[in-house]
Amino acid sequence: MLVSLYTVRVVLETLGEIDYGIYNVVGGIVTMFSFLSSTMASASQRFFAFEIGKNNFQRLKEIFSLTLLSYIGIALLVFLLAETFGLWFVNTQLTIPSDRIDAVNYIYQFSILSFIVSIFSTPYQAIIIAREKMNVYAYVSIVESILKLLIVYLLVLFSFDKLKLYAILVFFVTFFVTLIYIFYCRRNFKESFYFFYWESKKMMEIVSYAWWNMIGTVAGLLRNQGVNILLNVFFGPVVNTARAIAYQVNAVLSNFSNNFYIAVHPQIIKYYSSKQLEEMNDLVFRSSKLAFYLVMILFIPLILETEYILRLWLNDLPKHTVIFVQLVIINTLINVLNNPLTCAIQATGKIIILQLTISVLNLTILPISYLFLRWGMQPEITMIISICISILCFFPRLLLVKKYVGISIILFFKKVLFVVIIVFILSIIPPIIINLNMESSLYRFLLVTLTVLLFSIWVIYKIGLTINEKKLSKALINKFIKRIK
Repeated sequence: MLVSLYTVRVVLETLGEIDYGIYNVVGGIVTMFSFLSSTMASASQRFFAFEIGKNNFQRLKEIFSLTLLSYIGIALLVFLLAETFGLWFVNTQLTIPSDRIDAVNYIYQFSILSFIVSIFSTPYQAIIIAREKMNVYAYVSIVESILKLLIVYLLVLFSFDKLKLYAILVFFVTFFVTLIYIFYCRRNFKESFYFFYWESKKMMEIVSYAWWNMIGTVAGLLRNQGVNILLNVFFGPVVNTARAIAYQVNAVLSNFSNNFYIAVHPQIIKYYSSKQLEEMNDLVFRSSKLAFYLVMILFIPLILETEYILRLWLNDLPKHTVIFVQLVIINTLINVLNNPLTCAIQATGKIIILQLTISVLNLTILPISYLFLRWGMQPEITMIISICISILCFFPRLLLVKKYVGISIILFFKKVLFVVIIVFILSIIPPIIINLNMESSLYRFLLVTLTVLLFSIWVIYKIGLTINEKKLSKALINKFIKRIK
């Protein structure tokens, strides 16, 4: 986490506000096409975990080969879309300084190459996650962070156009990481060896699942990149830089909850495929609470001490960065409770109503944001609108998980939502008192962080956990202590 945050800081300093904002908005155009690979990734993980839960190795092998074949088609389609629509959009619609047009086209081409290479790593990552080899996933992520840190030093060493060089080096890191995933899977999982296999019915089932999942993914991408483009049109690349910094901070810290969910999701699907619905519902409840607590402990100090932390991290702080970071964190904290519910619905394969409902709600952010920006509102309004929509999206998920899996809405409110709200309120009061009664300083930051850590853990243990969860926590702590001894 610290390596990633430091990398962002030095890259921002080396490229400068304008070039960093340019890289994020141009790279974001390519990322818009990630709906093709990300939807297939979600489908791959679901079908891999489903067959593993049924202990059907031969079927797993066949599905892996089918999905790998589909990724070749996705790579070709991404290349076609990026080199036509994407290239036109970059050169005609974005607000780019005239002296950086050449560099923009250069980094755009390397961003396409990086993205296509990353597509081929996706099925291998999916099988690692479905096999619940989270340590491998974590080790490769560490290697990737270190390589990106190395990029920073190479940027400083060479006098070549730093924006172009950054795009080239990111491509080589992506290529190397993809090779690691492929090599590991081929050595450890027999099903990861491709053989030509075709089954129209199964391919249609996978594609149908991916298609409906794609609707939600596309809506999310259009929302995120659409807001980015709106901010670029109304305020220019500097505001894009402030927003990019906020999402970089959020991405690094969210890795904790995301890695937690990566570990939980396959187990939820396996419980469903083996008809263990009671165990599945219990896991949905527990994972919702624990992920919220994890994110809460990390995010409360950052929300209260945002400006101090950012000024320690960055020498030059673009305007709007502090409020962007705070609002993005609040939005993420709300969305933490949505993830297990979404996974439970995905496990059933009945995702049509979910994706249509959530997509419509997410896309309303763009016209509403446009209207508010036209009326002269500040760029932060886009995040406030996003927070309101995230709250609304919680309710259709809860209704659908009750319909498909039988989870009681009343029990979810009682055992999860009500509990986490009480824990959050009690946990944030002491650090707020400290924050309001002391001048900004290292001492206040350390005191706020320590208070959050100690008081939150106490509140979580006393109020936020059931008797069985407390017993499990004690057993895990004792096991950890024995390992140390």
